[in-house]
Amino acid sequence: MKFEILAKDANTRLGKITTPRGVINTPAFMPVGTQATVKAMSPDEMKDIGAEIILCNTYHLYLRPGHEIIASLGGLHRFMNWERPILTDSGGFQVFSLSALRSIDENGVHFRSHLDGSMHFIGPEKAMEIQSALGSDICMAFDECTPYPASYEYALKSLALTTKWARRCKEALSSQLSANSSQALFGIIQGGVYRDLRKQSLEELVEIGFDGYAAGGLSVGEPKDEMHEIINFIAPLMPENRPRYLMGVGDLIDMLVAVETGFDMFDCVMPTRNARNGTLFTSAGRISIKRTEYKADNSPLDENCGCYTCRNFSKAYLRHLFLAKEILSMRLNTLHNLYFYLDFFKKMRDAIRENTFGEFRKKWELLLR
Repeated sequence: MKFEILAKDANTRLGKITTPRGVINTPAFMPVGTQATVKAMSPDEMKDIGAEIILCNTYHLYLRPGHEIIASLGGLHRFMNWERPILTDSGGFQVFSLSALRSIDENGVHFRSHLDGSMHFIGPEKAMEIQSALGSDICMAFDECTPYPASYEYALKSLALTTKWARRCKEALSSQLSANSSQALFGIIQGGVYRDLRKQSLEELVEIGFDGYAAGGLSVGEPKDEMHEIINFIAPLMPENRPRYLMGVGDLIDMLVAVETGFDMFDCVMPTRNARNGTLFTSAGRISIKRTEYKADNSPLDENCGCYTCRNFSKAYLRHLFLAKEILSMRLNTLHNLYFYLDFFKKMRDAIRENTFGEFRKKWELLLR
């Protein structure tokens, strides 16, 4: 993997990640394909709307259908017929969300499957084994996602465990598991809302050495001002010559803040989950398509949008489909929301290139607040 910075506007970066399976222009949004599919979308549709990389989930694919099955069928790209880059998360966040069903020790995490209650174990080596079998282009180190709220003492202990696991992940991926692999490995910064711990976590990861660095453990319940404080603090400290990834943050204002501070990569289920619930993003703000005011509205969802949904269907039709619980509702809504997000990032990249990102951010913040 190769990362280049093509232009800067203060701390904001325009870049390019080159992988064997294609180029990712940054800042980049990665649609989430949890179970080897972006819900309601086909691979061809994802390409048509401009997705250059998607994220898949190690935890879910390990449980079903199993990483060994996927490997035997030619790997994740062939399994889901997606030729462009894939990033796999390590499963750490999903295990974190199963707090009532798991126990953590230095070796890893013992947890009970949410599917059938069976017991499983994932540690650093197992996480690398799974991601190696899946054959993703970028894989993530196994970490403990620090909850919010967490005491300073807990965050420090969690950080130490994440650093130990990160070192073991790198050793596992570079030696016994993937000697001939072109997989890139990103380390994950933890430390909760404590600035000194975030800095310590980053310094320890840089000492180990990774292809990219991610800020994890944000958007887990902390107030927005605390999240923004950590985002603004940590981004300028992260290595300039490596991609900077803000994990799981997908609110448009939060991403504007993060891009301005120098983050390059983002993922979130917000566009797809909101689409299925009838909340759609437009150039005039959010729309709840189920509202009565759209019952006889023959106008497109967004007159400034070039997606298939907006070019062909009215708000009245989209409302009808949603209230009738038609499958096409999820498909058209999801297509629009993902197109909107990917186009939003394209416009951000254009603004950085033209040194107008500050004005771009102010315009959208006024619209979105």
